[in-house]
Amino acid sequence: MTDYIEIFKSYLLNEKKSSSNTSEAYLRDINQFTSYCASVEKIDNVISVDNGLLDKYFSYLSVLGKSDSTKSRIAASLRCYYRFLINKGIANSNPIDKIKLKKAEKKLPGVLDSSEIVLLLSQPKGDDFKSVRDKAMLELLYATGIKVSELIELTLNDINLQIGIIHLHNDKKERIVPIYPAAVRSLTDYVYNVRPAIVLDENEDKLFTNMSGQHLSRQGFWKIIKHYAEMAGIKKDITPHTLRHSFAAHLLENGAKLSDIKDMLGHTDISSTQIYAKLIKSKYNTAYAKFHPLAK
Repeated sequence: MTDYIEIFKSYLLNEKKSSSNTSEAYLRDINQFTSYCASVEKIDNVISVDNGLLDKYFSYLSVLGKSDSTKSRIAASLRCYYRFLINKGIANSNPIDKIKLKKAEKKLPGVLDSSEIVLLLSQPKGDDFKSVRDKAMLELLYATGIKVSELIELTLNDINLQIGIIHLHNDKKERIVPIYPAAVRSLTDYVYNVRPAIVLDENEDKLFTNMSGQHLSRQGFWKIIKHYAEMAGIKKDITPHTLRHSFAAHLLENGAKLSDIKDMLGHTDISSTQIYAKLIKSKYNTAYAKFHPLAK
């Protein structure tokens, strides 16, 4: 089984061009499944897995307290893995296709309201290097709705401060997103007055680094945003995607077209963007039911 997983890993990274986070999640799910097969079912051949074994595995996951959303994600990982094995002629069928799981309820994303955004963005204070860098990062995230993984991979060449845009690209697609003036000012201060003092390596082209001038990790940024949320006294659960969700929800709330938001977020399918329409509808339905005199 482990030989096939290594081939699958190469496929994810080199052919499917999955992000490192997606690849790691797939591989983690599949490794846990193969460990179960070997230790509990005494099966070490992937093509010996059938529907009955998969039913037992998902029952086992339920006993462990895994949520419906977690089990759905694991099923998606296994489905992708078996499709790969079929395409390579290693397996003849996909045993996961006949497994029926309870559909996980899709939660609406958490967002900050406008006052909370202003409060969060105002937390990095002063002109010390760290505060200037952190403010530039927070402003850019809310200005563009990019993912944290995209933020830490931005290079100096991806940003044009003169016309206020960033250029995002990978092997699959590219997009250009505008940046509002306040964010441009924060970025300009950082790029010209702070970054040269932090990044001493002339070969380092990343826009943002840690304070040692080296690659900034998602975990490193996660700690930064949690720190400022605590400083702002924001009680909502903050995730690395909170500013991205807030960006999309606020644009839609103020009249932007869903198709335009889709393009700015880099979604391939409009259905991924429609969750923000549901979010806005839920918000106003709640307010309507609570405050309209005839809605009781």
